Amino acid sequence: MADQAPTEQVANLHLDEVTGERVSKSELKKRQKQRERDAKKQEKAAAAPPKPAAKKTNDEADEKELTPNQYFEIRSRAITKLIETKDPYPYPHKFHRDYDLNNFVKEYGHLKSGEHDKSRTLNVAGRIYNKRASGNKLLFYDIRGNNGVKVQIMCQAQEVREGAPSFEKQHDHIRRGDIIGVVGYAGRTAPKAKLEKGEEGELSVFATEVILLSPCLHQLPDEYYGFKDQEQRYRKRYLDLIMNPKTAHTYRTRTKIIKYIRSYLDNAGFEEVETPILNQIAGGATAKPFESHLNDYNMDVFLRIAPELPLKMLIVGEYDKVYEIGRLFRNEGADLTHNPEFTTCEFYEAYADFNDLMHRTEELVSGLVKQLTGSYVTSFTTQHGETYTVNWEAPWRRVEMIPALEEATGEKFPPGDQLHTDETREWLKGVMKKVNVVCPEPQTTARMLDRLTGEFIEETAVNPTFITEHPKIMSPLAKDHRSKAGLTERFEAFVCKKEIANAYTELNQPFEQRLRFEEQARQKAQGDDEAQMIDETFLNALEYGLPPTAGWGLGIDRLVMFLTNNYSIKEVLLFPFMNPEQKREKLPAEIEAEGAEAPQVHVEGIPHK
Repeated sequence: MADQAPTEQVANLHLDEVTGERVSKSELKKRQKQRERDAKKQEKAAAAPPKPAAKKTNDEADEKELTPNQYFEIRSRAITKLIETKDPYPYPHKFHRDYDLNNFVKEYGHLKSGEHDKSRTLNVAGRIYNKRASGNKLLFYDIRGNNGVKVQIMCQAQEVREGAPSFEKQHDHIRRGDIIGVVGYAGRTAPKAKLEKGEEGELSVFATEVILLSPCLHQLPDEYYGFKDQEQRYRKRYLDLIMNPKTAHTYRTRTKIIKYIRSYLDNAGFEEVETPILNQIAGGATAKPFESHLNDYNMDVFLRIAPELPLKMLIVGEYDKVYEIGRLFRNEGADLTHNPEFTTCEFYEAYADFNDLMHRTEELVSGLVKQLTGSYVTSFTTQHGETYTVNWEAPWRRVEMIPALEEATGEKFPPGDQLHTDETREWLKGVMKKVNVVCPEPQTTARMLDRLTGEFIEETAVNPTFITEHPKIMSPLAKDHRSKAGLTERFEAFVCKKEIANAYTELNQPFEQRLRFEEQARQKAQGDDEAQMIDETFLNALEYGLPPTAGWGLGIDRLVMFLTNNYSIKEVLLFPFMNPEQKREKLPAEIEAEGAEAPQVHVEGIPHK
């Protein structure tokens, strides 16, 4: 009996002629009835008139698929049409913004979900960073206004105020990136999903009217991927500021730093002055200048490399304390810590010396860090990923240059008053070879000492450090040390192995100053393009009498780098100098494939300054 069971089961199955399957009688009837219903639906659909094409409710969803050029062309045509029709005009002359979004949370943060405050009309404005729709009658905008403050704008059709354009006319032409003005009132949303979780709704401005103030014709970079291309960020700083809040924070921090320095000096009795940028002689520092030409005077001139000499002339002219914050220009290489134009603060204080200025530097910079960060300790990460923890609290470490170099090289240096001789220069070449430190030509004594200092002393200066008592041959404008022949009363302040400040007791003896200038001229004759020229006007001023004076210069860009944790100077300059050529460099793998040697990673291209 068991062997016959399968044969009996097959005999009870029926053929489904559509699929070719054998199924039970009940399953076959079920399939046939479903096919009859489907056939009737198809006949009915065929007899019905064609439906009109569905109207797109969100053009922006399609626009996201466009290329940047396509988007720009379409958006430009749309805005051009609005300009022609003035319905509405997309570039109105004025919007009366009367509310500061910085106060929004403080003044309305007490509102609970579903609560509103209609007692005051708020006129706010900002750029749209996100636009979300919930049906045809409800929109949300995330805008940033008042220097980056973010707030949500909730737009409901039923809230449009009397006399304003219709809801559709207000919003159909608005896109992400546009700058809008909003008239509305404060309130807090009450989304069901949040309330069920016990969370509060979003504090928002409930709009009664939204006005396009300035359209953005380009697609903003995607919110998820952002705007990260480093070169494009430098070239399009405006877009970098729009898309990257960290960038805006860096430059607002820079502003705070400069304000603090200016306030400190003003409160200390200094007077701010302005000195010429165009000079007949490039003096006041050891650097290669930019050259230009004045057509009316048929005269070659130089962009200033330092304001030192004219500021000291003002001290001769009975100013006791002067300072200047401004741009300097040096025609040298550009790398992670150097830019052809940069910002410094220089001050000169009569009746002070370099010891006084070390104390003033500690007081100014330590106070600045405490005011800015709430602490004396900051961190800084290098381009190689090494992180330094920096303690800016006074007192700072002090290192005398020549004794430190003697310890590092194991060599006893000649007396200070012999460092300028040719014999010392030849001896130094041997020391450089012994310790494997390279100094490019011209190998002057000053340049070799600078190289050794960079190699053995600056590398130890992570926390703020004063390197003091430089040789006269390195310091043509500094005064002789009062007790150490051949040395000067000078210091350089270093942090994270980089110089941030330079100061000294000023040389005010005109005869000695002339000899120093002549030594600089000798170095220039040896091929040092950065050596200073003889400035007869400054020498004449010294002959009228410069009181005992100390001078000080701070590199503001470097200080901002360390306090905002940016290892590249281009991150702290709003508009760094960029090569106009935009040729793509070949990748190392491509170079190797062609049989050439891959380039070394670029770190620093300029000797220590």
